[in-house]
Amino acid sequence: MNRFFLDLHALQTVPPSNLNRDDTGAPKTAVYGGTPRARVSSQAWKRAIRTYFRDQHLLDESELGVRTKKIVGLLADRIHNLDASLAGAEALRIADHTVQATGLKTEVPKRKADQAKDGEPEPAPEAKYLVFLSARQLDGLARLAVEGAGDIAGFFKDKKNKARAKEIADSRHSVDIALFGRMVADVADIGVDAAVQVAHAISVHRADTEADYFTAVDDENRDEETGAGMIGTVDFNSATLYRYAALGIHQLTANLGQGLREDAPRTEPVRRAVEAFVHSFIASLPTGKINTFGHHTLPDAVIVTLRTSRPVSFVSAFEDPVRSESGGHVREACERLAAYVPDIERAYGEGGAAPTWVLRVGPNTQKLAGLGTEADSMGALVTAVGQAVADRLDKPA
Repeated sequence: MNRFFLDLHALQTVPPSNLNRDDTGAPKTAVYGGTPRARVSSQAWKRAIRTYFRDQHLLDESELGVRTKKIVGLLADRIHNLDASLAGAEALRIADHTVQATGLKTEVPKRKADQAKDGEPEPAPEAKYLVFLSARQLDGLARLAVEGAGDIAGFFKDKKNKARAKEIADSRHSVDIALFGRMVADVADIGVDAAVQVAHAISVHRADTEADYFTAVDDENRDEETGAGMIGTVDFNSATLYRYAALGIHQLTANLGQGLREDAPRTEPVRRAVEAFVHSFIASLPTGKINTFGHHTLPDAVIVTLRTSRPVSFVSAFEDPVRSESGGHVREACERLAAYVPDIERAYGEGGAAPTWVLRVGPNTQKLAGLGTEADSMGALVTAVGQAVADRLDKPA
């Protein structure tokens, strides 16, 4: 099928916060346009998006995957659920053989093995790296394991059965695997190319890191006992962030194949995945230090464009940092985008032919009104984008 993309842009202001820490505990930063900016890594926001799928029930559990080293234990539980006679160490042994049949490598972690020598229960083998598998892939592997449980080692000596294990691990991908991909260096042939690219969010203005000096009082102190029970500092910053992601609909369609629901229209799995991603991109939020700062905000503005050429980020509108005389940054950031987007579209884009939707909040975002079809709510935007993608998929190539 022809390549086409969904571009998502958001302006989101966060108060004093530490969404994503570096190795020193300070908020991550970057230099852009010769100016230090606040930064939230793509990994942090991708995890927030993935967890939002499950936390907000945007997708059914059967449409999601799990990324873990503890894959043998998960599979053993499924094996036991299928056949109650297979339990404990026997279920783990069968699960371990099955996982290894896919080409994934497992081992008993040394620390846990040492604990077992001291009288602890024999630990379950774990994958040597994080493994991303869908619920349906785990269910399929469990059924295969039960089929060969009588002589699991001999069962997987048969090349056909080993090939079946690999095929199960590389088919019927969950939505999150289809979106974010899967990289397994040891077993390249079950890798999945990501359909989504998520940029590091950066502030549209200069952002400096500050430190909050705090003290904590011991509740059991007597009147004559003075001083704090604890002192420390927490680094933070505040920023208006430009966020961007590009979703390759053609890659998502290929990753999902015919989809997870056989009774649904051909475009239904892709439409559901797109709607879940757009919703989660807009509403999700990294939770670093959230109990300390309570930084619960939503974007002031969102722009979504469906392109048939290539993805286009608008971050260059902020290469010269916003310097607002009023002290805020949203109004000027929106004015920058309102001027930059038509220029870049005329010079390189699709000349206004690319369907575009705008969701905005408050008078500071007024300048964005002319960039596309205005949506009056996130729900309306998500539905409109999902339908446009489905309509595009239904068109002949």
